Amino acid sequence: MQMQINSAQSRHLLKRGLLLEYTTLAWNVVGTVVIVAAAIEARSVALAGFGLDSLIEIFASMIVVWQLKGTHGRRERTALRCIAGAFVALAVYVLVQSAYTLVTGVRPAPSVSGIVWLALTVAAMLLLAGGKHVTGQQLGSPVLMTEARVTLVDAYLAAAVLVGVGLNSALSWWWADPLSGLVIVYYGFREARAAWQHASQRF
Repeated sequence: MQMQINSAQSRHLLKRGLLLEYTTLAWNVVGTVVIVAAAIEARSVALAGFGLDSLIEIFASMIVVWQLKGTHGRRERTALRCIAGAFVALAVYVLVQSAYTLVTGVRPAPSVSGIVWLALTVAAMLLLAGGKHVTGQQLGSPVLMTEARVTLVDAYLAAAVLVGVGLNSALSWWWADPLSGLVIVYYGFREARAAWQHASQRF
């Protein structure tokens, strides 16, 4: 339920929401570079997929920043639908890439840098998702709350890929790498549907 807030509180919450989005953007810009480098070095499709997820998170954060700086209903609806599209793109990519890897039997090498960054990302995204959800509730911003779920899914994917990359590194279970990405497919499609329905029902 949206709390009653005055204009000063609204400005404060808006600044907090923007700060959370800028922090997410900065983290994922750095993370994309780190993960892509690790993916190339290890030939890991799971890490490559996570790099794409970071790009989608950057896209989602940019949309929310754009929406938070304007109040037009059509802009909010467009933002929600773009986030839904980002969820679908992520889920489809992970599904296709995981299937391709399992069929071709690509065997990735261990990646210490990938494991470290994934572990840090799990913690960072969980904190950011919680902050966005609370701020979105207080501000009455469905877009910020929806993007909080995007950030939460990013944490889930980081955890899933971390398990797969970790098992490959520790036990040489190469197939754990592509399988670890499949957990995100369900969440991606579910949240895409929720975001799209929210956009359609709200306006």
